[in-house]
Amino acid sequence: MSHAIYFSLMIKTDKTSLYRAVSEPKHLENWWPLECSGIPMKGEIYNFNFTDAYDWYAEVKSIKQWKHIHYKMTKSDDDWNATTFGFDLEEKSNGVYLHFFHKDWPECNTHFKHSSFCWAMLLKGLKDYLEKGIIVPFKDRE
Repeated sequence: MSHAIYFSLMIKTDKTSLYRAVSEPKHLENWWPLECSGIPMKGEIYNFNFTDAYDWYAEVKSIKQWKHIHYKMTKSDDDWNATTFGFDLEEKSNGVYLHFFHKDWPECNTHFKHSSFCWAMLLKGLKDYLEKGIIVPFKDRE
């Protein structure tokens, strides 16, 4: 049995801005990793660098411009290596619903629970970045 994290939240922005924030390295760096590289195309490899000890890689498994991007971890912590996470966008009249998932966790252990909390905090940071222009310094991100 695998485990998954799911969140849905409304972000008062347009789908282009939200899509760029979850797919373009220069925007990802404003709310998630310290440094990032990658190209939003299927099969491309992203590098999510948090520290020298947490220098992770993921492959773009599915992508549709302005609609979604899904990443499959390829080099990370043992718990994360089996996982896929993604961002699905649903445009509404008052903003964009972001449907986030992080699935295929092997265990519901402390790391899974901590990552769930961290994703909630990071997605709040993404919302604040897009709605208010706030960039939380990397050292202050959970």
